[in-house]
Amino acid sequence: MDGSEGPGATQAGASEAGDTHADPDGGSSESGGGVGQPCDPSDMRSGEATYYDFADGSGNCSFPATPNDLMVGAMNHTDYADSAVCGSCVRIDGPDGSVDVRIVDQCPECPQGDIDLSPEAFALIAPLAAGRVPIAWQYISCPVVGPVVYHFKDGSNPYWTAVQIRNHRHAIATFEVEQDGAFVEVPRVDYNYFVRDSGMGEGPLSLRITDVLGNVVEDSGIPLLDDADAPGVGQFPACGG
Repeated sequence: MDGSEGPGATQAGASEAGDTHADPDGGSSESGGGVGQPCDPSDMRSGEATYYDFADGSGNCSFPATPNDLMVGAMNHTDYADSAVCGSCVRIDGPDGSVDVRIVDQCPECPQGDIDLSPEAFALIAPLAAGRVPIAWQYISCPVVGPVVYHFKDGSNPYWTAVQIRNHRHAIATFEVEQDGAFVEVPRVDYNYFVRDSGMGEGPLSLRITDVLGNVVEDSGIPLLDDADAPGVGQFPACGG
């Protein structure tokens, strides 16, 4: 979130995904499903949940608003890690139930472990009147459909290029672009874009992304765009399959 807390305080080419065969619909021939499953059941975090009134899917992660999907949350500053968790999904267990949310924002004043939720998400784990409640949570595979999407920021050109990864199952660890026959890592900024100040060239581009679990997706033939989306072909395999 942008600092306010709730009352309680185009055409892509070939793709591959690690050692598994990527499925354009988001599966994997070896994953066996597992969408929505914990990636590491032993990695359970704890903290408190609050809610913020203007949660709409947008925020510090620079994603567009998603009025038809308000199961979203803002991660505390420490776990936000300069946008490293943007687009990841977490399962939150609260006093009255559980809810799965996608991380789209940052809560700068929230202590480590805390997550600020949309009112719609908070209401599934506790009454809104509670304002602040204890929670346990863990990362899960996001229930996305189809391949990853490369969104080129407005103003992108051959000499300055910024790309955001969308529709991904797990948090993105690294983003690389092929330059002169070798992949070069592109730095990430805290508003969730990978920015190459010297640009990525005229395109089409060959791109490689690695998630926090070490799974790899490569796409070639990605056009250089300006404020537009280029779908890839592959998707990361789900956890727990």
